[in-house]
Amino acid sequence: MNIHPIHTKADYRAALQRIDAIWDAKPKSPEADELEVLSLLVEEYEKKHITVPEVDPVSLLLHVMEARQLSRKDLEPYIGSRARVAEVLNRVRPLSLEMIRRLSAGLELPADLLIAGYELREVA
Repeated sequence: MNIHPIHTKADYRAALQRIDAIWDAKPKSPEADELEVLSLLVEEYEKKHITVPEVDPVSLLLHVMEARQLSRKDLEPYIGSRARVAEVLNRVRPLSLEMIRRLSAGLELPADLLIAGYELREVA
């Protein structure tokens, strides 16, 4: 096991490749120990060097709909009527706490991503 701190992108890529190679290591094996240590090092590097852009809840829902091939009708059990779904996706109406709860449970989405604030459009 040749583990050292991750200082560069090359170190980071090498650590990720090694993690991928030993991902299925048997518990309590030297490779499992190496995997645990490398994972911690990668996590620290990512905290310091990689920023994840914040995604507003509507953009998240649109992405999930596209990725899972869902229609607006598929969101009705979580958001409400067809009109209500349109209002939310068009950023006219904010998600309510109850909508967030239903979306989180029904679509298995992290609630903390759904509660973020976002700008609404003004209706003329």
